[in-house]
Amino acid sequence: MKPTLLTRRQFTRKLLTTAAIVGVAPAFVRGQNLNNKLNLAIIATGGRGGGNLQAVASENIVALCDVNARSLDAAAKKFPQARKFTDFRKVFDHAKEFDGVVVSTCEHTHAFATMPALQLGKHVYCEKPLTHNIWEARKVREAAAQAKVVTQMGVQIHATENYRQVVELVQSGIIGPVHEAHVWVGRAWGLQSEADAKQHKDIVFVTERPTETHPVPEGLDWDLWLGPAPFRPFNNVYFPGPKWYRWWDFGSGTMSDLGSHWNDLAFWALKLQAPLTIEASGPPPHPEIAPASMSATYEYGARGDMPPVKLTWHQGENKPDIWRSGDIPKWDSGCLFIGRKGMILSDYFKHVLLPEKEFAGFERPSPTIPRVSGHHEEWLHACKTGKSCSANFEYSGWLTEANHLGNVAYRVGKKLVWDAQQMKATNAPEADKFIRRPYREGWQL
Repeated sequence: MKPTLLTRRQFTRKLLTTAAIVGVAPAFVRGQNLNNKLNLAIIATGGRGGGNLQAVASENIVALCDVNARSLDAAAKKFPQARKFTDFRKVFDHAKEFDGVVVSTCEHTHAFATMPALQLGKHVYCEKPLTHNIWEARKVREAAAQAKVVTQMGVQIHATENYRQVVELVQSGIIGPVHEAHVWVGRAWGLQSEADAKQHKDIVFVTERPTETHPVPEGLDWDLWLGPAPFRPFNNVYFPGPKWYRWWDFGSGTMSDLGSHWNDLAFWALKLQAPLTIEASGPPPHPEIAPASMSATYEYGARGDMPPVKLTWHQGENKPDIWRSGDIPKWDSGCLFIGRKGMILSDYFKHVLLPEKEFAGFERPSPTIPRVSGHHEEWLHACKTGKSCSANFEYSGWLTEANHLGNVAYRVGKKLVWDAQQMKATNAPEADKFIRRPYREGWQL
């Protein structure tokens, strides 16, 4: 029997009524003592969800939810005291029992698990990318601002010493004003060639939506896995992850996945928010599958004392010209800042100032960004102290919008002039369908 589906208005009314009856207090009222443990609900327990669960296992795990019974049962063996759920919407019927929620579902359901938590005043840790599209990112960011709870998007590299040192270097002005930046990643999850598929065992070579229906794996609730996405018969090309990343209905390819990590450094260091224009290039866009290789160029206006800057994203076979010419080290993935006095090249865990001989013996600026022991630890500590996280939804909401805009420009096939306030590409009304999409019957955000 399929679960009863509620409209957003009915669902929200039910949540708020329940909260009023049981006297649910905002999450920040609880867990003020650092020695106290937070009560956490875990939505998705397999794959990345299992990693996030392990990272917060020091707290009280009071609820576990997963559409895959195998993942759920495995987690329940470690936390037998926790309630078990298959439908994350039912987790919130017990909102009085937890302070925060960790969301690690597939990208297309992130917003649907996150929004009710925010509306009930719960702290939220949500995996990247924050949402499946621009409109959802905007709504989640606004809801978080209204809820005034502690939020964090799962971009774990954000917590590293390396990233924080690079941000401090860029903002100290050691390479002068930055007018150009490039980000590139070697990984290419998308419309693969047959040769690529043979080299990577997790890739199923396919160029069109499959018509064959495969047996649903035992214990998987396929209808709930689909959630708000268009209905599709089960096929092995979608499940398990990371196969679903490649399909527009469920993910956004490499851009939304690795863009959350790699564009994060440029976004943070250059104090970026909404771009003025976005232009992308690559193979002809496929209606079903994200590209393996592409590029997207963002133009940003001046920000305070920082000048206008052009940021270009490159994935797969695409690389910056300065990389191809050998004028910088040919790292497989990297983030390059080009300033008037020099350059900074970084990956996840190391960085170098270029030309190296000109920066020999340079004096590193004093730390200005607080250091943390880890990304999850930062969130847990903030939940208990009322502090803010560095990758909170205010920050990561804008980052998510920008990443999705790269894909929108690619799919539209023209340079977009972006009106952030109106959430519109003023010169391309055809972009609207990629900014916000309709949901399957019974699902509303």
